[in-house]
Amino acid sequence: MIGLVGLLIVPPVVNQFQALLGELPGRLDEVQEQLTQLAQEEDSLLGRLLGPLGGGAEGGGDIGERVFEEARAFFGDVVPYIFSGIGVAIHLVSVLIMGIYMAVKPSVYREGLIAITPPAYRELARDILADLGHTIRSWLVGLGISMVVLGSLTWVGLVLLDVPYSLAFGVFTGIAVIVPFFGTIVSTILPALFVIGTGGLTKALLVILLGVVVHIFEANVVAPMVFEKQVELPPVLTILSVLVMAKLLGVVGLLVAVPVLASAMVLVRRIFVHRILEGKGFHRIVKDAPAIISLPTGDGVLVHPSASEVSIPAFLEG
Repeated sequence: MIGLVGLLIVPPVVNQFQALLGELPGRLDEVQEQLTQLAQEEDSLLGRLLGPLGGGAEGGGDIGERVFEEARAFFGDVVPYIFSGIGVAIHLVSVLIMGIYMAVKPSVYREGLIAITPPAYRELARDILADLGHTIRSWLVGLGISMVVLGSLTWVGLVLLDVPYSLAFGVFTGIAVIVPFFGTIVSTILPALFVIGTGGLTKALLVILLGVVVHIFEANVVAPMVFEKQVELPPVLTILSVLVMAKLLGVVGLLVAVPVLASAMVLVRRIFVHRILEGKGFHRIVKDAPAIISLPTGDGVLVHPSASEVSIPAFLEG
């Protein structure tokens, strides 16, 4: 079924993406011209907001370049990679190949980590690695369902609003779910900017409203149903992890920020909270274990007269 759906969806998606990329530069120029006009209207609210970017006669400069510079200063090296197709392709292929190798033989890497763990803690290491595997697996399944739901709802909504290349925008919205919060912003604003030149500001606001409603529905209805309690991540920590990982690893950090956060929360909960703060220790402690005393067989064994009346631990305590 997945293969048949792919055969039906992939060709039109590829065609729409090609047409969209060809038309996008012209649309961006139109948007830039409109933003420049709004920036020069100081009496309007949008003019006051866009004034620092447009600059008018005093600030000068290109709005697109100013926005690009601000984004690059905020995200570090992420923005240049995003606009460099070769860099993005290299990083995506590298992550994909590493993921395939680890998925084919996960035991090699799991047993390697366990081998470098001290023998006294290896049982705990196996338990934590199993918990990590369950967490990442649950997150991947939930992510896949969220991608399908968001992409489908966005596609249907854009079709109803008569937005061109609605299927391509729907697929892009589904893919952008990988990057929490920031992917939502980009996937909501991009189709709105695309239609602002032909449909006007009203239609662009309707497209933004559609994106907000769809993402609210996914966050409050779909996500609680598909994500287990173990994978629920605090929104503030999720956004912070995206910013930190993007600063450290660039575009790769955007892809691995959420799974790294989920893994870190498992490690903190299982090691720092349970073992250190709650005092459960790192060694397996078996309580109330039976005492086993081996005795030789034969007639030469002396048995205490009260052996059948009391247990050995009670007799020893007495």
